[in-house]
Amino acid sequence: MSRAPKSLPLPTTQARQIWLRAQRLDTRAPFGEGAQAVAGAVSHLGYVQIDTINVIERCHHHILFSRIPSYSRADLRHAQSVDRSVFEYWTHALSYVPSNDFRFFLPAMREHKREGHRWYASVTPGDTRKVMRLLRAGPLTIRDIEDDVLTEKEHLWQSRKPSKRALQLAFYTGVATISARQGMLKTYDLMTRHFGWDKLPKPASAKEITAYLLDRALRSQGVVSLDSVCHLDAPSKKAVASLIAARVRRGELMPVAIEGAGKQEHWAQPSALEPHEVSPDLVHILSPFDPLIIQRKRTNLIFGYNHLFEAYVPKAKRKLGYFALPVLVGDEIVAALDLKTDRQAKKLLMQKWTWLGQAKKMAGRKELKQKIEEELDRFERFQLAE
Repeated sequence: MSRAPKSLPLPTTQARQIWLRAQRLDTRAPFGEGAQAVAGAVSHLGYVQIDTINVIERCHHHILFSRIPSYSRADLRHAQSVDRSVFEYWTHALSYVPSNDFRFFLPAMREHKREGHRWYASVTPGDTRKVMRLLRAGPLTIRDIEDDVLTEKEHLWQSRKPSKRALQLAFYTGVATISARQGMLKTYDLMTRHFGWDKLPKPASAKEITAYLLDRALRSQGVVSLDSVCHLDAPSKKAVASLIAARVRRGELMPVAIEGAGKQEHWAQPSALEPHEVSPDLVHILSPFDPLIIQRKRTNLIFGYNHLFEAYVPKAKRKLGYFALPVLVGDEIVAALDLKTDRQAKKLLMQKWTWLGQAKKMAGRKELKQKIEEELDRFERFQLAE
């Protein structure tokens, strides 16, 4: 009986470099420009999270800007509404995902259609018939439905409009898709009409979905753990763990022991472990919803930085600020900037600057600050564009 391969020790510095390369934050313009760059970035990352907070530009635009220096909001609109290379659905949160991956989301859509969606249990057959009649006539937004009688919310984020709930249920069941966005105003269309399909594609099998989850994480994370592959998706862990074990036996994955990880197991493809340095001149002002930051425990393990999202923390108890953005310079997170875009005055406001880690006491911090401020100028231009 063959023994399980011994874990390869992996210093956190190397783990950082591997993750940054996987995230495409190790080079200036990894995806090119335009709508094709958006499609390439979403395809490589697997998903780009959507969020409504707009103290600065919303996170889906911000995440793409971090990897596409010439990024324009119109590029995402074109990818979603014209090229149809990306579409919106739920991953661990509402996200843009590659249209080529559609079939991996179909089983979840069918489950919601078969069993209902607990968030929209109050949607009545009459509500559904109404919005389907309107959808068949053409794409629509919630503003096109004027005869709703408002009802009580069942939870904080729910709409009081029955028609909006019915549209959202149609979205989760795969009957409708979001064909366009203007800010956060969604235009819904029939899924088949939007994509020009006679019928929906064949759904992926459970086995294929497990491989998809693992391959997506390996591509965008480099070094993975069971938690990082199945972020907020505990039911998938058993199948993913079994697939990881099979790939280790075949020599396709190697177990690695990240410095400081204790008993938490990690794995990587052998090719991902090749040495790779990150330019110390690269500066990224990251969204708190960026894939490099959103898994807080993983970011803390590999970067020694535990991000505090304090938008819902009382002002007196905040340490970094309402909407602090981590600053990545080379392969280190050196600061957190609490920024706010004043769109009327056409300024990016600095609420608070907090130095982190070694940058708190390093020599040459003046030069480091100048480097960050140069990126802040570019970031401000992006914030105020369009």
